[in-house]
Amino acid sequence: MTNILTIDVEDYFHPTEVQRSVDPSRWDSFPSRVEEATALVLDLLGEAGVKATFFILGWVAARKPALVRRIAAAGHELGCHSYSHALVFGLTPSAFRQDTENGADAIAQASGIRPRAYRAPSFSITARSLWALEVLLECGFDTDSSIYPVRHDRYGIPDQPFFPHRIQTPSGTIVEVPPAAVPLQARRNVPAGGGAYLRLLPYHYTSAAIRLLNRQHQSPACLYVHPWEFDSAQPRLASGLIARLRTYLGLRSMGPKLARLLREFSFAPVREVCPPDGPYPLCRPSCG
Repeated sequence: MTNILTIDVEDYFHPTEVQRSVDPSRWDSFPSRVEEATALVLDLLGEAGVKATFFILGWVAARKPALVRRIAAAGHELGCHSYSHALVFGLTPSAFRQDTENGADAIAQASGIRPRAYRAPSFSITARSLWALEVLLECGFDTDSSIYPVRHDRYGIPDQPFFPHRIQTPSGTIVEVPPAAVPLQARRNVPAGGGAYLRLLPYHYTSAAIRLLNRQHQSPACLYVHPWEFDSAQPRLASGLIARLRTYLGLRSMGPKLARLLREFSFAPVREVCPPDGPYPLCRPSCG
C-alpha cells in the first residue's frame, strides 16, 4: 500500500513550543535556517525517488520564494500550513480566514500554484474549531490534514476516524486525511504520525504502526516531519524541560530514520493517495 508523506515547512523559531518563549514579533531578528534544513529533506527524497506534500508556512513563502519554487520544481505537492503559525482554536473565524488566505496567496505568488490542501499549525483544528473546515472550503481548499484522532494536551479529537474520510460542513464536504494513529480498544488511538513520535520513540514503533494500518486496517499511514527536525545545529530557543524534550530530543536520528522509512515503505503526496474526488466514507465531526 502507498502511504502519505508530508513535510511541514517552517523555521526553527516557528514551532508552538518555541513561541511560548519567543514572540512572533522577533522572528525576523533570527537568522533563517529553513532553506538549508529543507534541502536536507529534499535530498533524501530525491535519492529515494519519492514525492511528498510540502505544507508551507506562508511567512516562509513570502520571505523564501525561491525555496517554494525549488520544492515545486522537484515535483512535490504544495500545501498550506497557515501564514503565521497561529493556533486555529485561538483565532476568530474571520481572523482564521484572513490568515489562511494570506498563506495561500504567499505560496501562489512564489510558485504560481495555489494550494488545495491545508494543515493547521500543531493540528489545532479541534472540537472547538471545527468551524474552520467550512472556512477552508470557502477559501478554495478541498483537503485537510489537521485533525489528529488522538488525545493530547494541546490537539486532537480522539473519536474521529483514523482513516481518510469526508466531513460535512454547511459549505459542502471536505476530505480529511488524519495523521497516522493506530486504533486500540476502548476507542483509543495511539499517535504514530511522525514528528516528535518518530524522533523520540524507536524506529520500530513507527514502522510497526504503518504495517498495522496497511495490513490489518487497509488504510494508508499519513506521516509528517519538519525540516528543522533534521537540523541538529539549530539554536535552542524553547524553554522548560518538557518543551525542550519535545522539540530537540532525537534530532540526530531523524535523517537515518526517514531514509530507512523511504527504503522500507512506499510513499506519495496527499493528492496522489487521497484524490479529492475519491470514494471516502462520510463521517460526522465529533465533539471529542
